[in-house]
Amino acid sequence: MEESEHLHALEILELHAVSIIAENQPGVLRDIAGIMAANGANVVTVQQSILHSGDHAGRALFYFEVECAGGIGKVIADLVAVPTMHQATTLDTFSKIFGSRVIILGGGAQVAQVALGAVNEADRHNIRGERISVDTIPLVGEKNLTEAVEAVARLPRASILVLAGSLMGGTISTAVDHVRAAGIPVIALKMAGSVPRHADLVVTDPIQAGVFAVMHISKRAVFNIARVRGQEF
Repeated sequence: MEESEHLHALEILELHAVSIIAENQPGVLRDIAGIMAANGANVVTVQQSILHSGDHAGRALFYFEVECAGGIGKVIADLVAVPTMHQATTLDTFSKIFGSRVIILGGGAQVAQVALGAVNEADRHNIRGERISVDTIPLVGEKNLTEAVEAVARLPRASILVLAGSLMGGTISTAVDHVRAAGIPVIALKMAGSVPRHADLVVTDPIQAGVFAVMHISKRAVFNIARVRGQEF
């Protein structure tokens, strides 16, 4: 295939979200994947869980985001034709609904203040058409924080991490390096410990840290951590 034809093929791929309710039994995921592949749909996101309430309690809920050309109608028709499938519907993708994510980890009081700044700034951007969401969890202890920081690199749409606390170091710093290596910038509050030396940016005011985080991932703001990396505010 010529390069121009290859680029054109990439351009016409559309991203679709598909929600499927099916029997909770072996082979169902295989059947769904086979239908996707047969229709030329490339799976880019997949989640599976079990419904614990409602009319479909005990059944499996699958969420897919797939790239495909020519629409998603044939995929849906093939899915609902399978006896183990009870429902298949198309939805807006999570990136369209929730957008990019600011992740805030650390001590409760500091997390709350960072979230205050981030939510207020995100509201200013979202009211103008952007989609930026803020996710937080207050945690204490080096092990708990290390595991949470490491997991950020696996979170869908995680765009920036803010570490809010009074003391962080040790294995948390190593986890910060892993997150940054995955392409996710890290803002740290000014605190004791080695984490600030591993972060992209150190900010004294927790509210301002939240504002900076949102401004960095916004498509409309002019702030970019790359321009001030290694500095302290």
